[in-house]
Amino acid sequence: MSKYEIPFLTSAIQAFAQKFAMTRQAAFCYLQQHKALSFLVEFYDVEHLQSMDDTIDDMILICRQNGGTLA
Repeated sequence: MSKYEIPFLTSAIQAFAQKFAMTRQAAFCYLQQHKALSFLVEFYDVEHLQSMDDTIDDMILICRQNGGTLA
């Protein structure tokens, strides 16, 4: 993982938490459980170039595909 990925992941977790009015810790656990964090790491090269809203939309889709229920 590069030194640039960590701030991106932190920002994405924070933005997701704000969107769904949850704590950062709860957002982290949800995103990890539903494989959105591994998706962001794997596709960092594409995801970090998008807007944060698009990144959140992508995380929501990945979570849904892996059993997540937040929408």
